[in-house]
Amino acid sequence: MGNRFQDFRRKEVININDGVRLGFVADVDIKVPEGQVAAIIVYGPARFFGLFGRGEEYYIPWDCIQRIGDDIILIDKPFQRRDPALERKRRRS
Repeated sequence: MGNRFQDFRRKEVININDGVRLGFVADVDIKVPEGQVAAIIVYGPARFFGLFGRGEEYYIPWDCIQRIGDDIILIDKPFQRRDPALERKRRRS
């Protein structure tokens, strides 16, 4: 199956563990000597209409990809959910 980077950028990434839509592929990490794709990178959600940047990005190793469809990429990777109470404590400190 041959895909171009342009084709990957149009695909939405969905985590099958919890059904969360992570976003669209923003970049691809490639092993240079071997020419193999090591991972895909998905930018986090925009903050306040994109004025304050984006959330953290997701680095998804190639072996976590379960299926690549016409318009979505299904991955199987558990992400740790942050506790909002801990985030508020960190900001105050």
